[in-house]
Amino acid sequence: MKIYDSIARKNVEFEPVQDKKIIMYVCGLTPYDSAHIGHARTYVSFDVIKRYFMKKGYDIYHIQNITDVEDKIINRCKESGADPKELTESVHNEALGLFDKLHIMRADVYPKVTEHIPEIIEFIKKIMDNGFAYETESGVYFSVSKFKEYGKLSGQNLEEIEAGARVEVDETKKSPEDFALWKKGEDIITFDSPWGKGRPGWHIECSVMATKYAKRPTLDIHGGARDLIFPHHENEIAQSEAATGKPFSKYWMHTGFLTVHGEKMSKSLGNFITLKDGLDAFSPNALRFFYIQSHYRSPLNYDEKVIASMEEGLEKIFNAVRIIEENRKANEKDDEFRKKIDAEVKSFYNAMDNDFDTPSATAALFNIIRAVNSHLGKDKTDNEALKDAKEKIFGFLWILGLEKEEVSLDSKKNEIEKIGMEFKVEAGLKPEEILDRLVDLRNSARANKDYGTADGIRTRLKEIGIIFEDKKEGGTVWRVE
Repeated sequence: MKIYDSIARKNVEFEPVQDKKIIMYVCGLTPYDSAHIGHARTYVSFDVIKRYFMKKGYDIYHIQNITDVEDKIINRCKESGADPKELTESVHNEALGLFDKLHIMRADVYPKVTEHIPEIIEFIKKIMDNGFAYETESGVYFSVSKFKEYGKLSGQNLEEIEAGARVEVDETKKSPEDFALWKKGEDIITFDSPWGKGRPGWHIECSVMATKYAKRPTLDIHGGARDLIFPHHENEIAQSEAATGKPFSKYWMHTGFLTVHGEKMSKSLGNFITLKDGLDAFSPNALRFFYIQSHYRSPLNYDEKVIASMEEGLEKIFNAVRIIEENRKANEKDDEFRKKIDAEVKSFYNAMDNDFDTPSATAALFNIIRAVNSHLGKDKTDNEALKDAKEKIFGFLWILGLEKEEVSLDSKKNEIEKIGMEFKVEAGLKPEEILDRLVDLRNSARANKDYGTADGIRTRLKEIGIIFEDKKEGGTVWRVE
């Protein structure tokens, strides 16, 4: 199995630090504002990665931090008068609820910065004792020039980093590229420390909480969005390895940028889309399927028309499964059908083993669906092979995080009653009784060649997600989409 390592800049063979045990750290939210569709893209990607490792028999421990101390949080609280603890908990809880809707499996632990200040202080002391940090009147800073491998993740050299750092010069620092481990000064979020009152720098939290919950200095996988490579992840590597003398993570994985209509998402451009807005416009399956149609490292452009088209593909998958379950045809072994299914199953796993190539994996899934549909058109079917194909499809759907969302008839009660009234069905019936009456009315209309009424009933019900299906052996059944 090969994964792309951002430091090696190529696909490498995956071998965990401990056999069949994976510790994965994914940078979490800074919960000062609503989660957006870019966050969802990253977390869906790592959810698929996590699920695939689990499917292959790995024991995976997933750590995802909560940055509840940061300039954006402080500024938001100053603007709004909100309490920092209440703001961050409310925003993060809302985000978790939305991620649940997207079928994103929760992390094993969500450590908060505010609950790990003693550990952060001890970690900074260790870095200072090892000669990689110094104190000034404004804070404690990491000495970048002393960490000789600085830039190994981002590929930037020290001269480039120094030039960029001079934009925001702090005269108290020894060098402009040095970054804060502890910021001195009192604010609405302040903690005591050996260096006076203040708060941690942004980067130090991840090093501390990752190693604490991993219970070892080296992670298997550290992940996040591509825009975190520099300076955040570069600084994490430097301070972690300066403290422990060990590699901070064996592999680094990053998701590609997400744009909206070809432009970077921002409130100033008016193209900022919250995850709540995305899930109001599209089903969780459609949005998730849209994300995994692109490789996790590739750039992705948010396109409403493309997302809407995902529903049709999903319907094909779930319909194939339903038809397999309803199949009652005589059994006849079909070696050619079995070979087709086996070949596509192999293609799915080969794709996922090649750096989680979900576009190729979903192509294999659709090839299975086409083979199943073609086979179901025969007079006799290989029922054992169909059952096996169904189980394989369910397995793939679990890896991709796509779940058939059951819709209750009661949730459509008012709409069904309204359609029943349009076609003069008697009042006071249950939803399923109204639908049975509409089946009878449509059959009568067809028998009388009143195709306008027959088509009208079918069309109106389809608009609310209820499908009339005419069986080859005779009769009509309805089902809820």
